[in-house]
Amino acid sequence: MNFSPDSSPFFNTKSNKSPFSLDLLPNLPDDTIRLLKESGFLSIKDLVIEGPIEISARVGINIDDSIFIYNQSITFLEDLGIMEKRFTPATTLYHKRKKIGRISTGSKNFDKLLGGGIETNAITEVYGEFGTGKTQLCHTACVMVQLDHSDGGLEGGALYIDTENTFRPERIDAISRARALNPTKVLDNIVVAKAYSSSHQELILSESSKIIESQDIKLMIFDSAISLYRSEFLGLSTLSIRQQRLNKLVHTIMRIAQTHQIAVLLTNQVQSSPESGFAGNAFKAAGGNIFAHSSTYRIFLRKADRNRIARIVDSPNHPESEILFTIGESGISDPIKNKT
Repeated sequence: MNFSPDSSPFFNTKSNKSPFSLDLLPNLPDDTIRLLKESGFLSIKDLVIEGPIEISARVGINIDDSIFIYNQSITFLEDLGIMEKRFTPATTLYHKRKKIGRISTGSKNFDKLLGGGIETNAITEVYGEFGTGKTQLCHTACVMVQLDHSDGGLEGGALYIDTENTFRPERIDAISRARALNPTKVLDNIVVAKAYSSSHQELILSESSKIIESQDIKLMIFDSAISLYRSEFLGLSTLSIRQQRLNKLVHTIMRIAQTHQIAVLLTNQVQSSPESGFAGNAFKAAGGNIFAHSSTYRIFLRKADRNRIARIVDSPNHPESEILFTIGESGISDPIKNKT
């Protein structure tokens, strides 16, 4: 898959008038800017997302020069208010976070658990066994993100990176109709990228900025983020390589979320955890400490008869708690209370 100006109908070629054009970086020779563009860096955001080591490797310049370019890019985005200043009063951060964008999950209970919905500039990870609602949450979020701000949306599109062949347009159709929305318009605002290997997944991620910018994407979904790595890197001999690549993957995802100010929702698989079985939870999220330390919010899903339970197990600002939700025609929603 290659989202290029010539091969993709979703990509609109940007002129040098772009507010993030490389030509706006000060103190860079024209030859350096030309090399950056020829190496696939189309905007200042691309430089920040990839980092100095990747810049050096792809452009063929020494690491000191690439660090200088990277720091110039960071400063540029700081001046625009896209990234935080190096030294910022806590009160400024507090007032800024009160205005941060959030996407409704479709369930008031679930939204309350997350402090208002799926947060932008952050990674929200959900994990659980098969059938606990991970993919249903992803499909519902694709619809909800397109709603007005007053209805819990961000009036933007969704990028759905599908690694397990789980995306179903007919499910989007059903959720849209159940929520009195035009399914054709909703589907038009969802871009799907199917990944067939871990390297293909990384390629899609490296080219995602083009789609995010041109399609006004406000939500990026990985369903799931780790499955291809688990299927390709088998045994202890490959564990180190797998974890290195996963580490780079999740940090790139976080930089994309921050530079583009979008929400990221990723699903994760589970693995047996015999040591915690007596505590009532015999599973833990796959990916080890890499994912445990990289996700901003971590939610564990499990079945509860016909309903589902979502438990927040890791968050920088939420207490550990759980709620009940259900899955129906409208996607994720709250259980119907029995009248007494």
